[in-house]
This record gives sequence, structure tokens and C-alpha cells, in this order.
Amino acid sequence: MGRIDVEKMPYQEYTNRQLLLIPLVVLGVALLILVGAYFLTGTPVELGMEFTGGTEIRLDAQGASGDEVRATFSSLETESIQGVGSDSSYLLSTQETDTNQFEQLAEDAGYEVQSVESTSASFGSDSQREALIGMVAAFVGMSLLVALAFRTFIPSLAVVASAFSDIVIPVALMNLFGIELGLGAVAALLMIIGYSVDSDILLNNHILRRHGSFYESTYRAMRTGVSMTLTSIAAMTTMFVVATLLGIPLLDSIALILVFGLTADLMNTYLLNVSLLRWYKYEGVK
Repeated sequence: MGRIDVEKMPYQEYTNRQLLLIPLVVLGVALLILVGAYFLTGTPVELGMEFTGGTEIRLDAQGASGDEVRATFSSLETESIQGVGSDSSYLLSTQETDTNQFEQLAEDAGYEVQSVESTSASFGSDSQREALIGMVAAFVGMSLLVALAFRTFIPSLAVVASAFSDIVIPVALMNLFGIELGLGAVAALLMIIGYSVDSDILLNNHILRRHGSFYESTYRAMRTGVSMTLTSIAAMTTMFVVATLLGIPLLDSIALILVFGLTADLMNTYLLNVSLLRWYKYEGVK
């Protein structure tokens, strides 16, 4: 596979403050979105059924359109009704755990109830707490490993700051695109931490531990890192398109979150991280 030509990246034409401006502004906007969502809804991002409790009912509504299916259940409180898989399959989500009325309406309309999955509110609360603990533990563990690997403050800070921004930006975009935070989304965010640390450590190692000038080392790291990240973005974009066209639930959201995170990682690694490392190399106190 050919590599991306990044040899002429004009870093010398910009100061560290100029390089920092774009990622910091994007991060600031993302934080404002999360704070606004928290004050409006009580959570920084809309929680999925795994965390709030509720029921998902899968229906086979052969011969019925989406509008007809939604009209069938219009008298009941539903979170969403979306087509999945084949043209006749629909997934109904509701906060209710007693589904007798839903099943009765489906039977009266001639729909086949294929499956019913319920999550209690208490179990959802437990899952939410465990997912939060897992995210915090993963981030803290990553931070400690990076600190042990480099044993200097600024390079370690660059990796941690980049990873933090790589998580915050996709979560903010989840609000804008109406993606709920469920277990699948948490898995995607954990993968983003891994991608972020991988690209940042690649850059740090080339600049701090290999021979050559700062810009030569940065270029060598970018040849591999940018190609790797763009390939991953292309793969996740393809997965999103396929999952959307085939109506595969959850997979499309995971792919889109990864696209958000990987795109943010390109910006944070090669603007935020590079500027901090350049300051450390030429102006910082070692």
C-alpha cells in the first residue's frame, strides 16, 4: 500500500500557538456542547437503553410500511421505531418493561413479534456505573503507562491531552448526530483510546528517541501514522455505509463514532502533540 506524502507539511511557517489554536478551539466547542447537554438533559450525552432500562421489540411487519408500523403504536410511548435488516423487520424501543400492550397491538395488526429484550432500570444503572468505571480505569491506566514509558512531563502530557480530546470530540458529535451512549458506543470509545495512544507514541518515539532533526523525525512518523489512520477511517466509513444500507443496528453507530475519533486523532496528533513536542524540544525545560 502506498504511503501518504506528508513531506512538505509547513510546520516551520507556524508558531506553536498557531498550531495549538485549532485543536484547542475544537476541544473547547466540544466541551461547551457536553456542558450544554448536561444542563438540558442531566447527562452530557443521551444514554442508551442498556443504561436507562427499557425494552426492545423486534417485529416482522410483512407488507407494512414504516409509517404504518409507527401509526400502529402511536397510542403508546415509544422511544424509536426503525427498520433493521430486511424490509419487513423493525426494532421498537420503549422505556416500558411491561410489553403486553405492544404485543397485543402487534398481533392485532398482523405483525410477528420475533424477540423481546428488557433491561430493568436498576440493572441499567449498574451497567452505567460499571461502564464509567471501566472508561476511567482505562484512561488512568493509559496515562500511567505513558508516564512510565517517557518519564518526562511534557511528552507524557501531549499523549494524555491528545487522548482526552480524542474522546471528548466524538462524544460531543454523538450529541449532534443523535447517537445514544450504549455498551457498543463505550467499546468504540475504548478503541479510540487505543488508536490515540498508538499514533501519539509512534510520533513521540520518532522525535525523542531516534536520530535526525525534529522535522525529519516528524515526517517519518507521519508517513506511517497518517497512512495507518486514513486506512482505518476508510475501513470504518465502509462499515458505516454497509451497516446503514443493510439496517444492521449498533454497528453503524460504532463505525461512525470511530470515524469521529480517528479524524480527531489526526488533528490532535499532528497539531496539538507536535506543537507541545516542538516546544519541549527547543524551548521547554527538560
